Amino acid sequence: MVGDLFLDLFVYGGAERISPEAPVPVLRKGSDMTMLGGAGNVVANIAKLGGAPHVVAAVGGDAAADSVRGLLRDLAIGCDGLVTVADRPTATKTRFIAQHQQVLRVDNEVVGPLGAADSDALLQAVGRALPNCGIVVLSDYAKGVLLAGQAEKIIAMARAAGLPIVTDPRGPDWSGYRGSSYITPNRRELDEAAGTVVRGDAAIAAAANALIARYDLKGLVVTRSEEGMSVVGPDMAEHISAQAREVFDVSGAGDTVVAVLALGLAGGLDVRVAARLANAAAGVVVGKLGTAQLTPGELAAAIAGDAGETSRSGRVLDRAQTFAQVRAWRAAGLSVGFTNGCFDILHAGHISLLDQARGCCDRLVVGLNGDASVGRLKGAGRPVNGAADRAAVLAALRSVDVVTVFDEDTPLELIKTLLPNVLVKGEDYTADAVVGADVVRAAKGRVVLVRLVQGKSTTGMIERIYAAREAESHALQKA
Repeated sequence: MVGDLFLDLFVYGGAERISPEAPVPVLRKGSDMTMLGGAGNVVANIAKLGGAPHVVAAVGGDAAADSVRGLLRDLAIGCDGLVTVADRPTATKTRFIAQHQQVLRVDNEVVGPLGAADSDALLQAVGRALPNCGIVVLSDYAKGVLLAGQAEKIIAMARAAGLPIVTDPRGPDWSGYRGSSYITPNRRELDEAAGTVVRGDAAIAAAANALIARYDLKGLVVTRSEEGMSVVGPDMAEHISAQAREVFDVSGAGDTVVAVLALGLAGGLDVRVAARLANAAAGVVVGKLGTAQLTPGELAAAIAGDAGETSRSGRVLDRAQTFAQVRAWRAAGLSVGFTNGCFDILHAGHISLLDQARGCCDRLVVGLNGDASVGRLKGAGRPVNGAADRAAVLAALRSVDVVTVFDEDTPLELIKTLLPNVLVKGEDYTADAVVGADVVRAAKGRVVLVRLVQGKSTTGMIERIYAAREAESHALQKA
């Protein structure tokens, strides 16, 4: 993957007053989160779906570049293709969000072609990566990496290596993408390249074929928003309907399409089959907010026609995925609840707590202590069941919408990230003693203490098991 990579930074907090210095809200900072944006979102999608991407992009010699490298390493993606450009910052988009509403976005970037030395370094990085690749993806946001003839040079290198090229275009002039295998415009980008407004299946096929001939392409994969997708080649045109669902945010959906299409083509699929997979994937991510990725489980559920209701296996999400899902729910006007625990051996007390928690909100997120965390809290021999097993059992419950594992001793950082509308714990706590209560209340949320089923605990169950074993052993000895 070669393209313009961004760092997306989200800053969350509360805005309860207007500044006396100017008519703007004062944001009291709470938590923040960083994500890969732009071409980085394509890479993240490929990695989340089990691919092994190589990324070639430009970053600055700054702290933002360190964050980018950290996010890539978290996805097991190497950073040797990142070219450090001394005279420009790592492109960063910072969004300030108060009470779940974006109040400001600040972009820190320099737009323009890279210098000669940096351009050469980038091409050398491409050359090093090509022998280990099955396809080349160009993700152009017109910031600099693919400007001034760079895209043409990379395409020539890829073709010489016998690799297919998928290009996500920017702007009306596609001459720099000449020789790509497939270009993936949306409707507006197709209009710009064709020089006219193109609507309807027949008109799209005609415009696409004209562009295919003009730029020496194998085909176009046109994303058409609510109308689905069109796959056009010199001898074929297939129009794929969108899967009907609520749309919360289309940002990043094009990146997902590119990622899934590229994975399919690299795996030897026909472009029409790969496009149908990409169309299903896009239907999942538009139900999330921001530059979200999808999991193999979510894609499998979408292919099976179950994307309207997330599959149970797809409900176990990492922190970034959980954050994106919570934002999507909020954008749909749903209240989000949160509770947490070890849930080592599930029992009736757990079921009651989770059912009551779900009754306090529209969607429930369960924070699950990781194995090391349980060991520190509960002592030697715990947990009895590993985190993966405990998460799978919780995800199978109808009261639970998402399970996410945290490794800290408390869920405070997770709560700061998610800012749930409702924080739920058992009545053995006082409201002020609940971890994260102050954070949730500051964000206009509430804390709810629910009834407990007396005499039910994992520790008690384990003690009874050991006692029964000991009694059985004594009985055998007497016999």
